[in-house]
Amino acid sequence: MELDNESWFEFYHIHLDWVGAGNESVHIRREHIKAYLALYKRVLNELNMFEKPFQSWILLDDRDSGQDAVYIHTPNPNRDNFPFKVEELNWNCNIPILFGDLIELKEFNVAHYKSESKGWYVIQSKCQVNNL
Repeated sequence: MELDNESWFEFYHIHLDWVGAGNESVHIRREHIKAYLALYKRVLNELNMFEKPFQSWILLDDRDSGQDAVYIHTPNPNRDNFPFKVEELNWNCNIPILFGDLIELKEFNVAHYKSESKGWYVIQSKCQVNNL
């Protein structure tokens, strides 16, 4: 990823499991979550050299691994929506057995969002200035 002073992101995200293979296998889902963690660390490393404020996080969907993604968000010319905040995030949630042992809690915060129709987990670096 090449970043310069003109770069910006509006909820840019990267999916690693478009077809939802993780829905069919816990092993595959866990391997994808490991890959998201590695990708997220790489993205954060590059963003730490970026001169603009940013938010970045991993989103893990409760039901559909095809929706899992790493997100990047910055101030942008499209909308005044930075920093993005989700008031309904539960930062004191129980972390599922599915990925709890994969998350280094000294490095990351984990939150859960639940509505009538959807639910997802957010994994975000503790070092980030602009939390969700």
